Amino acid sequence: MRKLTISLAVLMSIMSLTACNANTKKNNQDLVLNETKLETNIKSKKPEIKVALLLDTSNSMDGLIDQAKAQLWEIVNELSYAKCEEKSPNLKIALYEYGNDNLNADEGYLRQVIAFSDDLDEISKSLFSLTTNGGNEYCGKVIKTALNQLDWGENKDDLKLIFIAGNEPYTQGNVSYKDASKLAHQNDVTVNTIFCGEYNQGISGQWKDGADLTHGDYMAINHNKATVHIASPYDDKILELNKKLNSTYIAYGRKGMMKMELQAEQDANAMSYNKANAVSRTVSKSSRLYKNSSWDLVDAEKEADFSYEDLNNKQLPDELKGKSKGEIKSYVEKKRTEREKLQKDIAELNIKRRNYIAKNSTDKNNGLENAMVNAIKTQAKKKNYSWE
Repeated sequence: MRKLTISLAVLMSIMSLTACNANTKKNNQDLVLNETKLETNIKSKKPEIKVALLLDTSNSMDGLIDQAKAQLWEIVNELSYAKCEEKSPNLKIALYEYGNDNLNADEGYLRQVIAFSDDLDEISKSLFSLTTNGGNEYCGKVIKTALNQLDWGENKDDLKLIFIAGNEPYTQGNVSYKDASKLAHQNDVTVNTIFCGEYNQGISGQWKDGADLTHGDYMAINHNKATVHIASPYDDKILELNKKLNSTYIAYGRKGMMKMELQAEQDANAMSYNKANAVSRTVSKSSRLYKNSSWDLVDAEKEADFSYEDLNNKQLPDELKGKSKGEIKSYVEKKRTEREKLQKDIAELNIKRRNYIAKNSTDKNNGLENAMVNAIKTQAKKKNYSWE
């Protein structure tokens, strides 16, 4: 009986193997088909530029934070001109602060201020929330934390960059910067280091080695140098158009009015540096990277899952309450037409503005902005990115 059982078992195995082999061709075909679909979906997805900005907010870094606030919009504007194989990549920015005594010591004196986001108003708000206070600056720790916490994705066309800026030795803390660099390399993330101080001092503090390990750029900047904004003859007209642009937003939903107030608040923050910085923000607001589909009906209507049937009358602005779906649609279309015309006008004026600034600028080294934009363009070429 035992021999029979073994024979049956062997027979069953042979039959199973035969059946498996009979289906192998079909299974392989299905596998290839699924892999092709997956690869096609990944390739069809719009590429993204993902930038994690890691800023030292210890006592001596007020100048660095000021540069970040003053230059955010020019950085965004430069990235809006990027192309990847004829596609216009999306932009996501994350922000960490480190080296501040007000932060949790057990977590390494660091904090995620905002995870990857394409909400430019929220990113601006996060930057303006930063304050400085003396502390311990652990570069390896904050890099490793950013790598583990953020969603870097799997798309090989994405440009994944970390920019870390500070002025203490890169070697501080119990997390080796070399281990952090190895982890970055494994995740296709390039680490760029910005030393706030003298170039050779940064090299001796291992900031250059930290960049070299992931094929990133090492840069040294004068973080205390005030940002130079060049006024142009087109600034007043662009700011006038910004007021009209704001009037094209249709706030809806629970957070609609709050988000519209945030928009106005970040306009004021940009203007607090000077008129030219407010102009840079207006240019960003007129670009494809400024998207507000979570609270603005004009942007929301362009989303694939949007439906007028889903709108809650109570969450509509007063001018649309009680209106029919057709009337709401007509109103949204009118605002869209106004916005597109204003965006076109701002873009045309900005071309003239950029040409004017290029002719009248004598300072080619504008701190954080120049360092970041140059590094991004250099590394983007490796993934076939180009600039308009």
